[in-house]
Amino acid sequence: MTTLTRRGRRADEGQERRADSDDSSKDKDEETSGDCKDMRLTLMEEVLLLGLKDKEGYTSFWNDCISSGLRGGILIELALRGRVILEPATLRKKRLLDRRVLLKSDAPTGDVLLDETLKHIKATDPAETVQSWIELLTGETWNPFKLQFQLRNVRERIAKSLVEKGILTTEKQNFLLFDMTTHPVTNTTEKQRLVKKLQESVLEKWVNDPHRMDKRTLSLLVLAHSSDVLENAFSTLADDKYDMAMNRSKDLLDLDPDMEAMKPNCTEMIWAVLSAFNKS
Repeated sequence: MTTLTRRGRRADEGQERRADSDDSSKDKDEETSGDCKDMRLTLMEEVLLLGLKDKEGYTSFWNDCISSGLRGGILIELALRGRVILEPATLRKKRLLDRRVLLKSDAPTGDVLLDETLKHIKATDPAETVQSWIELLTGETWNPFKLQFQLRNVRERIAKSLVEKGILTTEKQNFLLFDMTTHPVTNTTEKQRLVKKLQESVLEKWVNDPHRMDKRTLSLLVLAHSSDVLENAFSTLADDKYDMAMNRSKDLLDLDPDMEAMKPNCTEMIWAVLSAFNKS
């Protein structure tokens, strides 16, 4: 073998290694797109952070939507990470609400709630729809054999994850008849970043087309609306900008999910979750 041949083979191998490295880094970039460069938060963590009162460290007692919203966030997060998909549309099952959630990959995500949900989806036969999974994960079922799918202490578990990431802290507060664990915000910079991202998405960076938006930002808008915490992100805006932000959000959320899911390069799970909450 000549020196030129050896060098040629080495060059080819080097190019293959670089190509493999580029492919893997591209996949990683796609999975983490839209996240904070300094800290990766799941959609569930972002929704809870938006819902928490900064100093008090708990969500509004009148908010009965956030529990199901967090479960919807789990499904979207799994879809964005390539773990689940919706079954293909057919003549009998065109609507998003009729199509079942299928396992695409059972590779662990490293997040306890996501991996627990992934195990439930893998073990379920026949598969369930998006709306059914939100209800099952929330515990809203009359079937005693399906109560095993309920995810328990979700808010507390998400809050503990945010404590570990240095965004929240843990305190005890006395409410006359009982003590309650609370999680005040300590890293206000991270929450301000999150609020700013949502505000800019419907103001300075408004593109008037959900399919041109960052998928994680679109997901957060859908989930914040479904969890009744979207107004929290806009409350600091001036009146004119607040009205503009709310009107643009409403225009986006009033779109027909089934029609939007038919457009190219969309993540169907985002629209399926929105469709499920619109129906409920």
